[in-house]
Amino acid sequence: MAIEIFMPALSPTMEEGTLASWLVKEGDTVTSGDVIAEIETDKATMEVESIDDGTVAKILIEAGTDGVPVGQIIAILAEEGEDVADVKMPNVSASTMPENATTSTADTANVQSKIAQSDTPDTMMSLLTALKTTQTDVAEDGSRIKASPLAKRMAANEGVDIAAIAGSGPHGRIVKRDVEAALAGGTAPAPVAAPAPTTSKPSAQPSSDYYPPHDDIPFREERLSNMRKTIAKRLTESKTTVPHFYLTVECELDELLAQRKELNEKLADSGIKISVNDFIIRASALALKKVPAANVQFAGDKMYWYERVDISMAVAIEGGLVTPVVRGADQLGLADIANTTKELALKARDGKLMPEDYAGGTFSISNLGMMGIKEFSAVINPPQGAILAIGSGEQRPVIKDGALAVATVMSCTISCDHRAVDGAVGAEFLKAFKGFIQDPITMLL
Repeated sequence: MAIEIFMPALSPTMEEGTLASWLVKEGDTVTSGDVIAEIETDKATMEVESIDDGTVAKILIEAGTDGVPVGQIIAILAEEGEDVADVKMPNVSASTMPENATTSTADTANVQSKIAQSDTPDTMMSLLTALKTTQTDVAEDGSRIKASPLAKRMAANEGVDIAAIAGSGPHGRIVKRDVEAALAGGTAPAPVAAPAPTTSKPSAQPSSDYYPPHDDIPFREERLSNMRKTIAKRLTESKTTVPHFYLTVECELDELLAQRKELNEKLADSGIKISVNDFIIRASALALKKVPAANVQFAGDKMYWYERVDISMAVAIEGGLVTPVVRGADQLGLADIANTTKELALKARDGKLMPEDYAGGTFSISNLGMMGIKEFSAVINPPQGAILAIGSGEQRPVIKDGALAVATVMSCTISCDHRAVDGAVGAEFLKAFKGFIQDPITMLL
C-alpha cells in the first residue's frame, strides 16, 4: 500500500512552509531516517527524514514551491515489493489540501498554544508530534471524523466514504480493523462520488496595496522568506493588540566589568568566556525570581504565572531574527549560561536550531549594545508579557557623593504588556535587575 508523505509541522508557529529542495528523486529507494528534503520554516531551513522504507513513486510538490500547508501530501512512497506503476496518485496541487490530509484549524491552534506555554523540551516535542498528526477528515455536515492515517489511506484506496464507518478505537477513532471489517462484511459504503463541476468563475486575485513609491527610481524586488513573513505578522499583531508601556533605568557597569575580567582570567584554561550579555541574562532571571509577577503571561480570562525562568534571547541572523531560549536560566551559573548562549547563537547563525531550542520562553532580552545603540524600546514577543531592551555601556558623567564623576552607564528599557504587568511591577523588576547589575557579587549568592 502506498505511503503518503505529508508536509510536516517543523515549528510551533508553522502553518505553511517552502519546500526548498528535494534530496531524492523519483525511483530512489529510501530507508527510515534518510534525509529526503529541506523545508524552509518561519524559523530556519530544516531537514526532513523519511519515517518509512520504500521507493519514491511520485514527487507531488516541486522544489522551490512556497506556501505548502502543513498536512498536505508532498510525495508518495511505494512500499517494499510494491510496483511503482500500481501506486494510485492523489489529485493534489500546491494550493489544494487533499481531503484525507486536512488539518483541523482549531486543533492546530490549540496545540500551538500549548506549545507556546510548554515548560520543558519533552513536553514541547510531544505537542509538536501531536500537531503533526492532527489530521482529520470532515463529514458533509462539517463534523470531524477521527481516523488513523492508515485507515484513511485504506478507505481512499478502496474508494469508500470513511464517514460511514463506525470507529472502535479510542474515543470512536476509526482504525484499520474497522475498515477491514466493513470491507469483509460487505457493509462498505458506496464509493465517494466526485463533486459536480462548478460553473462559477474564480474571483480575480486582489492587487497588492504596496507599490514602488517612484517609477523613476531603480529598485530590486525580493520575495519575503517565511521567516520575514512570520516576523511581520507576529510583530504587527503584537503592536496592534498588546498595550505596551515602557520603563527605563540606567545601570552603572564598572563593578560588573571588573568582576567579568577577573572571572574570565580564572576561566582562561577552561575555554569559557563570560560576556556582559551572560551577566544580563543571569541578572534578569534572578530579578524575575525576586519579582514573579513579571514572569507572567496574559491569556484572556486567566493569567499564567511561571515558576521557572526561560529567557528568550534575540539573535540577528541573515534575513531575520530568531529567539533561542536559555531554559531554567534562574538555575544556571554564569559559566553554564555562557556555554548555553554560545551554543545557541552558533546554531542560530548556522540555521541549525531545532524546535526545542526556540519554542516557549517566558521573558525576552534584546541586546543592541554591541552595535553602539544607546537606548531603544523593543516590541514584545507574544505571548510573553515583557521584553528587556539593552543599550550600549558608555562613559557618562554622573553625580557621586555630591561630586561630578565618570562611570560606564548602560540604559535598559523594559516593554510590558499592561494586561499582565502593571507599572509598579515593571518598576520593581527594574529595581531588582539594577541591583544585581551594579552589585554583581550578589548574583553568586
